[in-house]
Amino acid sequence: MTWTAITREVSPALADGERSFVPRVPIDLGRARDQHATYCAALESLGCEVIRLPAEPGLPDSVFVEDVALAFDELAVATRPGAVSRRDEGAGVVGALARYRPMARIDAPGTLDGGDVLRIGKRVLVGDSARSNAAGREQLRALLAPFGYTVEGVALRDCLHLKSAATEVADGAVLVNPDWVDLACFAGCTVIEVDPHEPHAANALRIGDALLFPDQFPGTQGRLAAHGIRGLALDLYELQKAEGAVTCCSIVFRTRP
Repeated sequence: MTWTAITREVSPALADGERSFVPRVPIDLGRARDQHATYCAALESLGCEVIRLPAEPGLPDSVFVEDVALAFDELAVATRPGAVSRRDEGAGVVGALARYRPMARIDAPGTLDGGDVLRIGKRVLVGDSARSNAAGREQLRALLAPFGYTVEGVALRDCLHLKSAATEVADGAVLVNPDWVDLACFAGCTVIEVDPHEPHAANALRIGDALLFPDQFPGTQGRLAAHGIRGLALDLYELQKAEGAVTCCSIVFRTRP
């Protein structure tokens, strides 16, 4: 098995995108593009075939492809983003993903952002956020049930998506900000709490045994290292100003050579 990563180039309108839990501040577009290019190169260095979709000038948040589609081993799901401004982002991503997986979709009145979906083995946690509702979660449950997945809702506090608060960083190990999600949700897992001075540090991108991680959270990096987990640190600061993170900028899935 090999890895494929779907990405999209940075929109020139990036600074005009949605904001929920971060302030709107100036973004250096050239630097954001450079950081995104470095991110794609890092994916390639970890063995991914990177698909680079062209930028969408009229869709500011379209670089954050994770939110518009989900890729499981058995099928892919076109989501229905909770922000109306983002609902036209999916066409190109779904077209690329359909080459590798049979496609299903979330329909109205359901809403679902991919950033709210955390898979730990056959267990799928879905954040109960402003972007993902119960109808979307129930549709996902029905789509995945034939393949043996369970789907459950998770309450969030003070953050945009579930993956803002928790991500899997190794088999059975999750990196968590306990101020944003209850640790009880991760019973049976090894829980690594972020450094309390680094609340945004819970988002990491796992690719097999490798990990991509933002470079401005050294305290949390130290906590990961104490558990034997070391990641490739990247500067994504301009994209983080747009309320993005390392998982947001790609859809990574396994493919056969």
